[in-house]
Amino acid sequence: MTKVFIILLMALSVSLQSQTVRVAAAGNLRYILDDIKAKYGMQNPKAKIEIVFGASGALTQQILNGANFDFFMSADKIYPDKLKNQGASFGDVKTYAFGKLVLWSNTVDVSKGIEMLTDKSVARIAIAKPDIAPYGAITIECLKYYGIYEKVKGKLVFADNIAQAAQFAQSGNAEVAFLAQALVFAPDLKGSYVYVDEKSYKPVEQACVLLKSWERNPEATKFMKFVLGAECKKIYQKYGFTVK
Repeated sequence: MTKVFIILLMALSVSLQSQTVRVAAAGNLRYILDDIKAKYGMQNPKAKIEIVFGASGALTQQILNGANFDFFMSADKIYPDKLKNQGASFGDVKTYAFGKLVLWSNTVDVSKGIEMLTDKSVARIAIAKPDIAPYGAITIECLKYYGIYEKVKGKLVFADNIAQAAQFAQSGNAEVAFLAQALVFAPDLKGSYVYVDEKSYKPVEQACVLLKSWERNPEATKFMKFVLGAECKKIYQKYGFTVK
């Protein structure tokens, strides 16, 4: 009887654990995932979604080092592919949306576009660290495309992720910031922005993948299916993403 009771307790523990989905997510998804999480919760009231935001490269390294996540939503496709290639994920890497790069400020006029970065009025330009954040990498790509990287590289202020780059510019620690377009739709980010010409950087294909703990957590599979579904496509579009 005791052995049966212990088995039942273990089964209950696994069942309860499976209701919590631990998500590692790119910084540009901070506000989008609030909406997605709320909608998913309405349909699945017993489920709990725990989200840790960060630069995609930094999160990938944490996962490879054994961090306890069930699901990864990256700001590109490169990092999910890396996890798959190293055996840290399960199933196919799936693209959920395509992002865009914008130039944002709450203190200077960005309507002139990229060339205004060389003005004396701009002393600091916030970007995400290009070695760990996809939007930081395409910012460097963009600056080189327009031939002004050498002129402005001394002005660059590097943030740990794209959300922190927005904070730098919003707080006055930088006059302008290169951001993922999803962040400019945040209710607490007041300023102006212009889209950067998409020909100046590679398409931002944002992808997701289940991690190796999926087999212990069927709720993670269910949540991935949801974020790839029609309801969430409307949310991505609301925040300026392109979906297919």
